[in-house]
Amino acid sequence: MADLSVKIAGVDFANPIIAASGTIGFGHEYSEFYPLSVFGGISCKGTTLKERPGNPPPRIAETPMGMLNAVGLQNPGVEHFIEHDLPWLRQQHTVVIANAAGSCVEDYCKMAEILSDSDVDMVELNISCPNVKEGGVQFGTSCESVAAITKAVRPCCKKPLIIKLSPNVSDIAAIAKAAESEGADAVSLINTLTGMRIDINTRKPVIANITGGMSGPAVFPVAVRMVWQVKKAVSIPVIGMGGITTWQDAVEMMMAGADAIQIGTALFTDPYSPVKIAEGLSTYLDAHGMKSVTELTASVLA
Repeated sequence: MADLSVKIAGVDFANPIIAASGTIGFGHEYSEFYPLSVFGGISCKGTTLKERPGNPPPRIAETPMGMLNAVGLQNPGVEHFIEHDLPWLRQQHTVVIANAAGSCVEDYCKMAEILSDSDVDMVELNISCPNVKEGGVQFGTSCESVAAITKAVRPCCKKPLIIKLSPNVSDIAAIAKAAESEGADAVSLINTLTGMRIDINTRKPVIANITGGMSGPAVFPVAVRMVWQVKKAVSIPVIGMGGITTWQDAVEMMMAGADAIQIGTALFTDPYSPVKIAEGLSTYLDAHGMKSVTELTASVLA
């Protein structure tokens, strides 16, 4: 039986399957389906310094082959997470990744300091948040801003640091290189694309925020392309995500260059998708005589 374990930035994962931030909360509900150890890791709900109520509803809508969401980072705040959710997560035998969000550089640095003194294994920086000091422009949309936020947070973060990249850019490889140049230990991509739906009867947007993050199978080819581009540009680990639904998708994403994968929207349509993906990966590797899942990474003949 093939070895499914991977190592990302010095952290050992039992398998390459990570629950994507914002899709599994802090894991409590999904633990009713199976032990959370079916995941190699869990990237927790995007967390901020203080509690956030999130955006007004409606804030989720279906799209062909996916969904739109504008939840607005609803979360109980980092101190609540550390006190109430993290102790339970530490008992679930999976890697715990804290997803940190903020609205200015100072927020991110403070989050990194707080999380560094906690029992999380890694920190994933959500840089698709609007920078209030720059008129709401996202941190992750230019090489300069990505380099600046990574450079500022790096000395504050004692944990392995993952930078989560936005696909809403012109050159994803250059963005990834900017993060690597300032000390990122890994990058994860892609975050959601920006989308919009309109109710043709009311002529109003279907979600209150007007636009939202588009995820699901429809974005998968975009994600595969961007992971492939980034893997060729950086030497740090790449965590691929975006529309992964089946074990075949997982194999394809890893062939494109992913060292590990995250699954998100698939958890809404089939909570057992991580179990099926793990089983499918194992069967595929055995059928092709591969000893380790790491043999898949960047094996595309292109």
